[in-house]
Amino acid sequence: MKKISISLMAALAVLAAALESPAVSANVARELGNAFADAVERVMPSVVVIRTEATVYRAERDMYFGGVYGIPQRLAGQGSGVIVSKDGYILTSNHVIENAEKIEVVLYDGTKYAAKRIGDDPMTDLAVLRILAPTGTLFTAVESGDSDKVRVGEFAIAIGSPFSLNSSVTVGIVSQKGRNVGLLPYEDFIQTDASINPGNSGGPLVDVDGRMVGINSIIQTGGPLSQGNIGIGFAVPVNLAMRVAESLIRSGRVDRPWLGMNLASPDKEASSEPGVLVAAVFGNTPASRCGVAAGDVIMKVDGHPVFETFDVQRLVFRHRTGEPVKLDVLRNGAPVVFEIISERMPELNRAAP
Repeated sequence: MKKISISLMAALAVLAAALESPAVSANVARELGNAFADAVERVMPSVVVIRTEATVYRAERDMYFGGVYGIPQRLAGQGSGVIVSKDGYILTSNHVIENAEKIEVVLYDGTKYAAKRIGDDPMTDLAVLRILAPTGTLFTAVESGDSDKVRVGEFAIAIGSPFSLNSSVTVGIVSQKGRNVGLLPYEDFIQTDASINPGNSGGPLVDVDGRMVGINSIIQTGGPLSQGNIGIGFAVPVNLAMRVAESLIRSGRVDRPWLGMNLASPDKEASSEPGVLVAAVFGNTPASRCGVAAGDVIMKVDGHPVFETFDVQRLVFRHRTGEPVKLDVLRNGAPVVFEIISERMPELNRAAP
């Protein structure tokens, strides 16, 4: 029997308790179910199945002459995606289409289209495709929510195609926000216990109003030989995902905001107070032009206390290039406030301290 998630069990327990009270409508369970069904019905036309084909080479050794040669093999893959514009742009996970030579998308009604890669961002495991459809063809785009306003404990609905089971829906809660699990260069995940399995990657995580709040990306498994869900999944917040998508659609690359500092996390055993050390400032950068100096301690970014280098990175990356970033700094024990206009991050090997 399929396990019921802890969050769903809790919801059912609350409903059961409510139904025991004569003052509460006996239809409360149906109302909750209808809310989930309405949200899914609203989003489902925007969710697509992504099918890929790629060529890989299996190494073989010549048994007579000892040489090694490659035998080509065609591999098929499948994942999920979500339509983010009426003209057919699709947001998905980069690992779904990585190395793909042929990409096909299948809409909710079964219609199939070829698709092309517009751009990808391995740093956040996101990619954008565009449906190759006749000119003037319009598609149903998902409505984006605001991941900054998502609250821990609220319901979350994951939609995708796990294990080739198209248009599957699971329900859970938002378990936590701002997770950094060490699998990608940049992480700011929404954690959920809605069941996410292989094939769900690239599909949307939505709220009870049917608005996308994240892109399902990775799961925590029970071990190296396990692929099943254990109630710990992670989604890229929609605010970050849409900024990446907009940049890829506009220029084929991601323009990240850059201040021009090298940071160091404090010794947690020495202090539990906020503060991130500025270890170095690169020359001719927004930070250097504003007067930030090595030895400064960043206490807040945009009013939010920071404790680790990741906290600073996450808050800066919430901005678009060219937007101001406010830093509250301690310099020799005295408070200093900087408002720095960010620039596009350059190739790091070209930046000189």
